[in-house]
Amino acid sequence: MKLQFRPDLVSLLEKLNGRVFLVVLVMVFLVLNLMKKRQPRNFPPGPQIFPLMGTFVDFRQPLHLALQKLTDQCGNISSMQFGSVTFVVVNGYQMVREALIHQAEIFSDRRNIPLFQEIFRGFGLISSNGHIGRQQRKFASATLKNIAVNFEEKVQEESRYLVETIEEEKGQPFDPHYKINSAVSNIICSITFGNRFDYHDNRFQELLHSLAEMMLLIGSFWGQLYNAFPLVIRWLPGPFRKIFRHWEKLEYFVKGMIAKHKEDLDQPEAGDYIDCYLKEIEKFKGDTNLCFHEENLLCSTLDLFLTGTETTATALRWALLYMATYPHIQEKVQLEIKRVMGRCHQPMMADKENMPYTSAVLSQVLWMGNVVPLGVPRMSTSSTTLAGFHLPKGTTLMTSLTLIMFDKNVWETPDTFNPEHFLGNGQYRRQEAFLPFSAGKRACPGEQLVRTELFIFFTALLQRFTFRAPVPAALTFSITLSLTRCPKPFQICALPRD
Repeated sequence: MKLQFRPDLVSLLEKLNGRVFLVVLVMVFLVLNLMKKRQPRNFPPGPQIFPLMGTFVDFRQPLHLALQKLTDQCGNISSMQFGSVTFVVVNGYQMVREALIHQAEIFSDRRNIPLFQEIFRGFGLISSNGHIGRQQRKFASATLKNIAVNFEEKVQEESRYLVETIEEEKGQPFDPHYKINSAVSNIICSITFGNRFDYHDNRFQELLHSLAEMMLLIGSFWGQLYNAFPLVIRWLPGPFRKIFRHWEKLEYFVKGMIAKHKEDLDQPEAGDYIDCYLKEIEKFKGDTNLCFHEENLLCSTLDLFLTGTETTATALRWALLYMATYPHIQEKVQLEIKRVMGRCHQPMMADKENMPYTSAVLSQVLWMGNVVPLGVPRMSTSSTTLAGFHLPKGTTLMTSLTLIMFDKNVWETPDTFNPEHFLGNGQYRRQEAFLPFSAGKRACPGEQLVRTELFIFFTALLQRFTFRAPVPAALTFSITLSLTRCPKPFQICALPRD
């Protein structure tokens, strides 16, 4: 009997086609899902969880809006499950402050998001945890601080290139997306690679398009589906596979830059981030605790390129969109620019303290633009209690920055573009509940650099141009599903100022 059974089984397996295999795979996954350990006692409540799927979420809309609807049922702390991943959603300023600031050490790790785990492999600045992650962030923070001595000058120089390329449009309608992305990306390229690129450089533009499309795909339905069901989706065809092809292009480019830097490493002074990192690798060569190696250098550089381009560029596009939509606010900013800077003075950060209205407008842009509405998920390094609920070690925490910044109990007019939120007695007024860069130990490390770029680029553009819609009612605040919350492509006119 034994000898007859094995050939029969092999024959049966040979007859299974790909579709049947997929059905069997899904059924196995379903059984494993049903056998999973139940939620721990006193875990935050949440909507009904369905077998295999988890919490029902309509991925056709932005995730932060889908979560907002779901968490309305459960209050400021609730639990969700996407596929096999369970996480806790925290809303409200006080609750987020308790988690990210008062319990900063506990919520200092990053959740291994399947797509990011696939492309970063646990290396770099965003996805790394533990001792290696702390060493990478410490090095990056110190290095960027040293390199940033001339940072303001780099932004001023790049702002002149941006003004020149917009002048070429001669007041005609144009899409500002890649002009702005080119300018912002050149800043991070100067810091990491040691040089900028011409806006008409085909290879540079190809990289920016690959980066933009990759971000769209990660934030799309397919990207969310991959993160929810990685064990199944990774074996299937689909648009998400383009993410890995775009990532390979970016990796190939950065590897070429690293190779070139290694050839010139004998120079006494390190001029950029890659130089500094390569010298750090040499310093720790032979160390058994390898925190610094080329794989970490590659992923850290790609982290900087990705975050240093997309978030700031998206915020600037929102800024131009709001200025064109609210011409009376744009005019007030230009009057302040005229009073403090005049027509020809190069914008600099020293001017900012004398420009409270412009500072308030930029804060309002970051608020309404809401570029990273959910922050980056955190993970608890030990068991803890939050709002009376038990969160075991390894709990994934997601903070809804959207609900904080649009809380009607905190803000007078949360649904209106109103710079007065950040003004008091004619002076700029800080708001505790304003957290566009998140908070705690894993808050955005480049916040000051981003604020510098936003201020100089924004004032340089409004000093030279008045932005208008091509025709009345041509502009909307519709968004595109991406890893960031970005406006849909739009046309705008930049009219030269006399």
